[in-house]
Amino acid sequence: MSITSTQQRLAEAVRRGRQFWASGPGNALWQAERACLGPHCEQRHGVLSLQLGMAPLISDMSPIRHALEWAPSAALARQPNTLICAPDRLPLADDSLDLTVVHHLLEAVERPHQVLQEAARVTRADGRLVVFGWHPYAPTVGSPRRHQPPWQHAWRSPRRLRDWLEFVDFEIERVDYCGFRLPWRSVCSRRLEVFGRRYNVPLGQAYLLVARRWALPVQPIALREPTLVGAKSGAWLGLARHQPPARDAASTPSSPSASPLQDAAVRRLETSHGA
Repeated sequence: MSITSTQQRLAEAVRRGRQFWASGPGNALWQAERACLGPHCEQRHGVLSLQLGMAPLISDMSPIRHALEWAPSAALARQPNTLICAPDRLPLADDSLDLTVVHHLLEAVERPHQVLQEAARVTRADGRLVVFGWHPYAPTVGSPRRHQPPWQHAWRSPRRLRDWLEFVDFEIERVDYCGFRLPWRSVCSRRLEVFGRRYNVPLGQAYLLVARRWALPVQPIALREPTLVGAKSGAWLGLARHQPPARDAASTPSSPSASPLQDAAVRRLETSHGA
């Protein structure tokens, strides 16, 4: 399998996906997903965000200053701020994005695990990784069908993605469902959307998964205060060390360990004074 054929299949999948998002059902679902994403990213501040997917830019509502879009080739770039590359080989440094959005792309690529791993790699420790996916158990009327282009690969539930995220040291912060509609209608219903989002009913066409990097718990270490003969040392208090008061030489008894030369000098001095 050559790299050129893989790029061609990915480019064709992007074209098919854009056709769906331009249709009536696709645009209605995009609006519902945008409303569902709003509360999660409106408080996100930073410099750079990236969206990997086929739909129009959905993360530009956040206060992040620069929003990048992705495309597999220059011919599919829709705006100047487009990152042209393979989705599993992002030309970005580690921890460089404040917000990374993977929008219905894991079901369309041949190596979804590598795509998710790259998205996690470029997300900052205090940033957020957002994944939109197709709900495997949602009604199929008006939504893309499984095993058909461009989303012909496996549709994974949030539980399955949880295992993948743990592999890259991420944890799920929240899962929301969106795209609620009646079984015989192809467009989302506003009333059902309000009801489904209020109670987070897992029956929507799509789900939104918000993940963050694991925060390692820090256990504070209790320091014991150093003591010196039952009292705090001067070094701990920031003071000079305590010095014992000076005693009179005459009243101080000679130590058993005194030097014999010192004893002889004292006796010689007493003899001279007596004379």
